[in-house]
Amino acid sequence: MLKLPKNKKLILFDGVCNLCNSSVKFIIKHDKKNLFVFTALQSDAGKEIIETYNIDTKKTDSILLYTAKKGIDYKSTAALKIASNLRFPINLMSVFFIVPPFIRHWVYNYIAKNRYKWYGKKDSCMIPTPELKNRFLN
Repeated sequence: MLKLPKNKKLILFDGVCNLCNSSVKFIIKHDKKNLFVFTALQSDAGKEIIETYNIDTKKTDSILLYTAKKGIDYKSTAALKIASNLRFPINLMSVFFIVPPFIRHWVYNYIAKNRYKWYGKKDSCMIPTPELKNRFLN
């Protein structure tokens, strides 16, 4: 099983999605506690988690949050848990946990389904800069 650095949370993202890559850059900028590490769903680490947790990538293919203690969070729950760990005022987005999951997930799914059309797609996964390489798992 994947060994996550101590006290870190792993964000798995669609490495060819422009929206997902922009979101990763946004999280890195606002993650002042250095809590998150990242890997593309298409990476070896991403494939290992997908296989271990038997994740259907046809239903969940844009963002996952993995913690060693709690396992996997999906879709809007993952996004809101990530936001809740960022600095103020971004962490205020956690107020949306009051919205029932079926509504949050519907909105999330709508955006995820259209992300390539609206934001575009890369031919290959994002390659982190040397300064950010320690924030990414292979």
